[in-house]
Amino acid sequence: MSFQFNFNIEETESSPSESEKSPSKHGPITENNDGKLENGDHSTGSRQKQRVKNSESHSADSDNTLSYKPATEHKIPEDVCSVLESKVVESGSGLQYVNVSVVEMVLSKSDVSSSEDIVKKSITSNSDLISGVYEGGMKIWECTFDLLRYIEDEDVNLEDKRVLDLGCGAGLLGIVSLKQKAKIVHFQDYNSTVIEEITIPNALVNYNSDHVTTNTDGEPRGKRVKKSEVKAGPLSKCRFFSGEWSHFTQLMQNQVPPMKYDVILTSETIYNPTYYGALLDVFQNLLANDGIVYLASKSHYFGVGGGVDLFENFVKESNLFNIRTLKIHDDGLQRVLLKLDFKRDS
Repeated sequence: MSFQFNFNIEETESSPSESEKSPSKHGPITENNDGKLENGDHSTGSRQKQRVKNSESHSADSDNTLSYKPATEHKIPEDVCSVLESKVVESGSGLQYVNVSVVEMVLSKSDVSSSEDIVKKSITSNSDLISGVYEGGMKIWECTFDLLRYIEDEDVNLEDKRVLDLGCGAGLLGIVSLKQKAKIVHFQDYNSTVIEEITIPNALVNYNSDHVTTNTDGEPRGKRVKKSEVKAGPLSKCRFFSGEWSHFTQLMQNQVPPMKYDVILTSETIYNPTYYGALLDVFQNLLANDGIVYLASKSHYFGVGGGVDLFENFVKESNLFNIRTLKIHDDGLQRVLLKLDFKRDS
């Protein structure tokens, strides 16, 4: 692999009251200026009756606790340049990405009302997380960089794989998968605003860089990109989705043939125990029989209640997956990389 991620993870000091509002006492992480920032029938086979019973229980729990945001697929607009309007494009370590602060500023000042208005709601509530409304996708949290480094350091094989970037936010994990010649990459985030304003623009600037340049005053410049040109390139491998996990699972199961992923990459998605049932349902129903889940997380999320120990116990009780620790980071708040794969029927 040719990418090196030399990101600088900085702690953001916060008071106890702030910790209760955010997924952790650590704020969102940004790269420093020097940072090296098809469908197929892969049936999971028959599962033990107890496993099915457990899964149904998980789904029932989700039905009672989650507010359902319908799953929606987002197409790349024909006028690609319109996606990059008002965006400031930055770069580092072979990746390009839009400046999230500028996106937030533009959205917060916009007079156009949207169904989500997540930036304004986030500002009003003074929180980067509003359960069932905004799940933090505008920020790039530090565990994402842990997983990026692991993919690089351990030479994780993504070539010709069907990859899901689950809870994608900025989409960096999926973008790196594309650069590693994944067969297809699907991006999913709870909020449609995140997909349209952050994820899709990031994918575009990485795979149409011949048409988009940046200058010293930070303003993006670009040529109009024809839709046919986008389809002919790596973005023809991409699909983008928003919505709650259970609806996303159902949408992908309704594909013909049903969608199965060889690799699911997910970061900072186990902060809320309420969502564990829906998350495990994604893994059970959308992971290929021999597929792998790579999950990055803080050990514990103060004020929210989730964390690695609680999630590991939940997974073990399901009797569906093997789960093991790949790596532990002890600098600052402890962070962990986990690997999940299906238990084999005896």
